[in-house]
Amino acid sequence: MMDYQILANFLMNLLAYPVKEMCKIIDSFPTGADVIDRAFAAVSVYYNYTGNQKCFHVGGGDDPHGFEGWSWQASTEMVMPMTVSNERMFPPYNFSYENSSDSCLVGYGVRSRMDWITSEYGGHKIDKVLKRFGSNIIFSNGMRDPWSGGGVLKNISYIIIALVTEKGGHHLDLRSATKDDPDWLVEQRRLEVEIIHGWIDQYNKDISQM
Repeated sequence: MMDYQILANFLMNLLAYPVKEMCKIIDSFPTGADVIDRAFAAVSVYYNYTGNQKCFHVGGGDDPHGFEGWSWQASTEMVMPMTVSNERMFPPYNFSYENSSDSCLVGYGVRSRMDWITSEYGGHKIDKVLKRFGSNIIFSNGMRDPWSGGGVLKNISYIIIALVTEKGGHHLDLRSATKDDPDWLVEQRRLEVEIIHGWIDQYNKDISQM
């Protein structure tokens, strides 16, 4: 998710292309090296790139990014059932709607609304729903962001636009501009502003003719 082309400090202090760097570190170990040692060295890029951490903070503590708000939203409005099969490196996990709702009740005092997001914005046929009822939306997705797999990657109408970038990371275009931003990122931000300005200009034109 944080595989940016530039130095970043969003979730952690990270160098450019951290995933590529992690792969280099894993591959640099000699044949037969312990898998845990490889994994630890790789995740150190994320948790301790600066080298000034004595202990990795993998959970809990302060919440400078407001993740508790996301946890509430994911629990109450945007329930996303995820499972892990026996064919993955992680322990198998089966999602339970009942357990999820119970956790939401314990944590936030409300029950999960399992169908809210699809009822509000459309489900499997979101393109048909938004084409009839939506307007003035930019769906921006960077293909280095794993969440892009659930994103809208094609234009739905002339005012519901998908901007897809091969090298983009998680909401990279919404982050502050830096002197190291690549040309494609600068151009994407310019295009987004141009599109939004067009919507505003059209609105003002329509209002003046009323």
